[in-house]
Amino acid sequence: MARPVHRVIVRSNFAAALLAAVLLPGIGVAQGTARPPAAAARRVTATETRLPIVIDGVLDEAAWRSASPASGFVQSEPNTGGAATEATEVRVLFDATTLYIGAYLHDSDPHGVVVNDIRKDFVDGEQDTFEVIVDTFHDRQNGYAFITNVEGARADRQIANEGREINMSWDAVWTVKTTRVADGWVVEMAIPFHTLRYDFVAAPTWGINFSRRIRRKNELDFWSPIPREYTLARVSMAGELDGISHEGASRDLRIKPYVAGRTVRATGGASFENTVAAGVDFKYGVTQGLRLDVTVNPDFAQVEADEQQVNLTQFSQFFPEKREFFLENSGIFYVGDAARNNRVALAPTPDEDLLLFFSRRVGLTGTGRPIDIPIGLRLTGQAAGWTIGALAMNTKPAFGTSGNNYGVLRVRRNIEKGTDVGFVVMMRQSTDGPTSWNQVFGVDGNIRFFDKLDWNSYLIGTRTPNVQSGQYAARTTLNYEGQFFHGKGGVMEIGAGFADDLGYYRRTDVRKWILETGIRPRPEWGRQMGVREFHPHVTWAYYENLAGDMIGKTLHTGLTAFLNDGGLVELSVNPRFERILTPFAINPSVGAIPAATYAWDEWMLIGQTDLSRPVALVYTFIQGGLWSGTQSTQQLSIVAHPSFRMGATVGISRTAATLAAPSAAFEALLWTARVNYSFTTNMFLDALTQFDPNQRVFNANVRFNVIHHPLSDVFIVFNEQHIDTPGAPPQTPGRSVILKVTQMLAF
Repeated sequence: MARPVHRVIVRSNFAAALLAAVLLPGIGVAQGTARPPAAAARRVTATETRLPIVIDGVLDEAAWRSASPASGFVQSEPNTGGAATEATEVRVLFDATTLYIGAYLHDSDPHGVVVNDIRKDFVDGEQDTFEVIVDTFHDRQNGYAFITNVEGARADRQIANEGREINMSWDAVWTVKTTRVADGWVVEMAIPFHTLRYDFVAAPTWGINFSRRIRRKNELDFWSPIPREYTLARVSMAGELDGISHEGASRDLRIKPYVAGRTVRATGGASFENTVAAGVDFKYGVTQGLRLDVTVNPDFAQVEADEQQVNLTQFSQFFPEKREFFLENSGIFYVGDAARNNRVALAPTPDEDLLLFFSRRVGLTGTGRPIDIPIGLRLTGQAAGWTIGALAMNTKPAFGTSGNNYGVLRVRRNIEKGTDVGFVVMMRQSTDGPTSWNQVFGVDGNIRFFDKLDWNSYLIGTRTPNVQSGQYAARTTLNYEGQFFHGKGGVMEIGAGFADDLGYYRRTDVRKWILETGIRPRPEWGRQMGVREFHPHVTWAYYENLAGDMIGKTLHTGLTAFLNDGGLVELSVNPRFERILTPFAINPSVGAIPAATYAWDEWMLIGQTDLSRPVALVYTFIQGGLWSGTQSTQQLSIVAHPSFRMGATVGISRTAATLAAPSAAFEALLWTARVNYSFTTNMFLDALTQFDPNQRVFNANVRFNVIHHPLSDVFIVFNEQHIDTPGAPPQTPGRSVILKVTQMLAF
C-alpha cells in the first residue's frame, strides 16, 4: 500500500510572508563568496621561531623579545573607549606545530590580583583573567577562546555566530603557565595547530582579539576595542593576525578509548549489579576545515548530575546538555535568535518555547535515564565557504520504547559581516518499523544592519504520520543593541500539528509576541552612590492560540542597579496569566490545579553581592499571587571561596503557598549544597547534594577527576539517593560507584 503524501499546509499569513523574509539574504549566495571587510584596524604580526619555546610562564626566549607587541588596550568597562588603567603587552609566535601567546600584564598593585578558582573551565567573570579568541577561518562569526588566570587555570570555549551559541564545555589540547612578577603577572600559552580547524589557503589571515579583566576595579579591557554592550564573542570586532603560516594540514587522528566499571543498586532494589563497559571515540581531520567524530558505545557516567529546582509551572523542567560528544561544535547546529548582551550569565538563555535541536532527546529518557547508543557520527566544520554540521546516531530499545535512528544536517553560509543564511534537516525513524517517524526541515536567515541591528528569522516545516495540517513553526525578531538603548521585538508561531522529536518546546497552536527593551543610563551621581549603571527594562511575552484567544502572558517590568563592585539589585513586578486546559499537579501534597483561567501579580527582588569576595550572597524574594492563591518565595545562596582551591555554595529555596483551587496550603522546600576542591589545575573533587525535607528525598553526586594526560581522565563517581515518602513503605537507598578511565592517543 502506497504511503500517503504529507504536505506542510501553512494557513497563517505571518508564516507565509516570513518565507520570503527568510530567503531574502540568499540572493547574495549566487553572486559569490567575497570575504567580509575588516572590522577593525588593529593588527598584530606573528613571528616564526625555529628554536624551541619552553612553556614555563617566563618569556625569556629570544623570539619573544623580537616579536612585535600588541598593546594599547582599551576599556570596555567601566569607561568605554578610555585607555586601560594597567598596561598589557601581548606577543604571538608560531613554529611548525604550535601557536604561542605570551602576555605581560602589568599591575600597579600586584597583591590586589583576584583569583578564586582553578578548576577546569572556571567561571572567569569574578577574578582577574587573560583571554584570547582566534577566528581561524576569518569569517567574523566563529572562534575559539582560551582563558587563564594568575594561577594558570584553563578554560576554553567555542564561539558560534558571534555569541548566539557559546559552548563552555568544549575541551581542547593546550598548555598554559603563569608567573607572578614584581609589577604584575605573565602568561605563556601553547596552542597546537591540530587543536584548531583552519584553512590557510582560503584564510591566510586570522581574526584575533585579547581581553583582560582587572576584577578589583571591575574593569574589562580589549586590545581591539569592543564597546560594553558586547563581549569577546563579538568576533566581527576582532583585530587581525598576520604573518602566520603552517605547511602541514590541520588534520589529525585521535583515538580515545575508555573502560568503565560500576556497581549499582537502584532505589528500592535488593542487590547491587556489577557491570563493565568499554568504548572508543575517534576524531579525524577529513580536510583542513572538516572534522569527523565517531563514538562507539559511549558512556556518560562521569557527567555532572542535573540540579533539581522547585517547579511551580505547568511545564516540565528544562535541563541543559552536559554530555561531551553532543557539546563539541554544538553551536553549528543552533537555529534561533541572536544573543543579547547578558551581564548575569555568559551564555545566551535558550528560548524554551522552541529549541529546534535539543540533543538530550537522543540517548536519554524524559527523566534523564540513559539509553544505550551503539554508534554515533558527527561531521562538523567549514568547506568551500559553508559551515556544515551533520549528525547520525542510533539508540537501542529501552524502558518500553523502540530503538531509533536519528539524523541532523545543518548548513549555513556567511554572506556579509553578521549576515548568514542556512537550512536544517532533522529526522527520527523507529527501528520497529516504518510507521513511527518524524521529519523537520527549514530555512533561517540572520541579517545585520548598521552593525547594531540584527534581523533573525526562520521558517520550519515538520512531517509526522497521520498529521495533515499545522505542521510548521516560524519566528522573526528584530534586535537593536546600543550602549544606551536596547530593544527587541518579534513574533513566533507554532502550528497545531507541529512535532519535533529532536527539539524542546512547551506547546503548539500558539503565537508568541516578544518585546524586550530598556535603557542603560550611567549618571555620575549614581557612580558616587556605588551604582555604575541603572537598567529600567521590560521583558514581555504574550501568548495566544492561533484563533487569537489569549492563553498566557509573562510581563516582567524591572529596574536593575549594577553596582560599582560587580553586585546587582533588581526590583520588578511580573503580571502573569495562564489558561489551563488540562489539570496538573505542582506539589505532591496538594491536588491538581483545575482547568481554568488564572491571573496574578508577583513582586520580585533579586540581587547578589560582589561574587569575587571570599563570601557573597545571591538572593531572590517573591511575594504575590500564584495560580488561585498567594505565595511567599525565598531563595538564598551563600557563596564562599576560602581560597582559590576551594569553593562552596549552600542554598535554600522555599515557597509557602495557599491555593483556593484546590483548597490547600503547602510548602515546597529544597536545600542544595555544592562543594569543590582543586588539588591542582588537573585534579578536582566536586560534590552536589540536594535534600527535600518535606518529601524526604536526598540525592548526592560526588565526582573525583584526575586529568592524567591532555584530554585523558580518571573519574571516580559516587551517587546516593534516599526516598522516604511520608505514608509510603521505606525503600532501600539507591547507590552506585563508578570508575572510568580514558586515554587520548594522538597521531
